[in-house]
Amino acid sequence: MKAVCWHGANDVRVETVPDPKLINPRDAIVKITSTAICGSDLHLYDGFNPTMQKGDILGHEFMGEIVELGSGIQNKHLKVGDRVVVPFTISCGSCFFCNRDLWSLCDNSNPNAWMAEKIMGYSPAGLFGYSHLTGGYAGGQAEYARVPFADTGLFKVPEGLSDEQVLFLTDIFPTGYMAAENCDIQPGDTVAIWGCGPVGQFAIRSAYMLGAGRVIAIDRVPERLQMAKEQGKAEILNYEEVEVGEALKEMTGGRGPDSVMDAVGMEAHGMGLEGLYDKVTQAVRMQTDRPNVLRQAIVACRKGGTVSVPGVYTGFVDKIPMGAFMNKGLTMKTGQTHLHRYLRPLLEHVQNGDIDPSFVITHRLSLDQAPHGYEIFKHKKDNCIKIVLKP
Repeated sequence: MKAVCWHGANDVRVETVPDPKLINPRDAIVKITSTAICGSDLHLYDGFNPTMQKGDILGHEFMGEIVELGSGIQNKHLKVGDRVVVPFTISCGSCFFCNRDLWSLCDNSNPNAWMAEKIMGYSPAGLFGYSHLTGGYAGGQAEYARVPFADTGLFKVPEGLSDEQVLFLTDIFPTGYMAAENCDIQPGDTVAIWGCGPVGQFAIRSAYMLGAGRVIAIDRVPERLQMAKEQGKAEILNYEEVEVGEALKEMTGGRGPDSVMDAVGMEAHGMGLEGLYDKVTQAVRMQTDRPNVLRQAIVACRKGGTVSVPGVYTGFVDKIPMGAFMNKGLTMKTGQTHLHRYLRPLLEHVQNGDIDPSFVITHRLSLDQAPHGYEIFKHKKDNCIKIVLKP
């Protein structure tokens, strides 16, 4: 089969690789009909995860058709030929954390848990196509994929819905929704969101769905800000044109937003000396991530407010304003998304016409065009916000 394979920083190639096979009785093989490039894939593309290996298959947002089921599949509602979406987090369905609806913390799905434990103390769940730190699983930017714990992971798509209406249930729609839910939004609240990429766009829509009165979206890319304003009905700030902290104070009568969200993560673009400091210290591995947005969000949030962090971080960061965090009595909520918690309720929003997730798509490419897709997505060329690949 064809697959998008990582070969180093800024080097992905479409190659012919062996078809996946059933390994465990609870496995399934899915023929992929739609897949996507995620913003967090760029962290791998840019070479910031040291546990990638040449030839690793990328991709964690994918869906398709079941072509083979293992003999141990316990979900009798699944059958060959079903259309399914595949959550990016791999969950066993029976451990301490899965039983508590904390699916992205599954204890049994990361065979390389010892790697994660060295950095994090404990391991999160395994993830598709996201380095050997989270299991080394082959990803879904391919023609076929093996899905472990398929009886827990596969989610059947109802008739009458297109791929593009449900594809983003695999990651970015639930991720944006959980990030907004983590803001503990009360009716009429003001929410400030740093990052208007795909997750940020869904977070904006989700914040309003959860009762926010105002959403203020912060970015520097014109087409992303335009989408946030026109599709999301957000107020927008271009951080290259205004001092964000002062602007937020003015927009909220000096109090600050009720909750704030870092939808950027480890490759945040900073300004001035602080931005230069982060770039240099990350390059020489004095810190693994660039927390410029996280710092801004903590300082900007009103007293007693909530900081939500869906942006991906992988290791250690420097100069976090813990004095502001502690003395203002802030709460932080974060984590990989507990996908299974949100699949059915968000599907109902799609079916009811509350949202059509395909609004975020700007490019549709063939699998063979994936290297070009990574290039334009990384460099924000051709007004690129979200790419769907068709194997």
